[in-house]
Amino acid sequence: MIKRLTPFLSVSPQIEERDFAIFASEGFKAVVSNRPDGESEDQPPSSALAVAAKRSGQEFRHVPVVSGKVTDEDVADFAAIVSGLKGPVLAFCRTGTRSTTLWALAEAHHLAPYAIIATASAAGYDLESFRPRLEARWRTGLVAAEVGKVVPMPTPTSTNRYDVVVVGGGAARSPSPSSNQATNTSTSPAGRSSAAASSTAPRPSAPWPR
Repeated sequence: MIKRLTPFLSVSPQIEERDFAIFASEGFKAVVSNRPDGESEDQPPSSALAVAAKRSGQEFRHVPVVSGKVTDEDVADFAAIVSGLKGPVLAFCRTGTRSTTLWALAEAHHLAPYAIIATASAAGYDLESFRPRLEARWRTGLVAAEVGKVVPMPTPTSTNRYDVVVVGGGAARSPSPSSNQATNTSTSPAGRSSAAASSTAPRPSAPWPR
């Protein structure tokens, strides 16, 4: 029974030569075998499956993996082979577990472990025992993604200029005694008018940054 993991990849238990015509009618462009030849007496050899695939117009690849011993090299080989195929692709082994495991570990660098495990579970495959490896690959992928980011830093420069204009700078100075005396002792109408004007005239505000 075929189980779809992604739009690109599906998995299944052991297949037979006669199945390739069905796979072709369902749109599969390639088939990947993850089962070593001679694992059981009832399985067809990969050479016979390759002939059947060619007869149906499909690609066939053999990436054998020992049951219960999926290595990092196996994962790398599987990822390299599948990435070079036109999909949809069907991968198979005795039960489909090895093929699902290879997919999970190959995708773990950019897919969260919980999402991978949930996808596999929905297809009927329990990958909970692989959670530590999936999490390790996930963390490695995050680190690689962070290292690949380049954050531009501002370039220091000594040519920046800032022009400061002080308006009404004289208003802050304390008046001299003579000026106070002159203002206070002025009794003429003109003098009073001048003093009143200077005390009531609005002062321009200084242009400080807001």
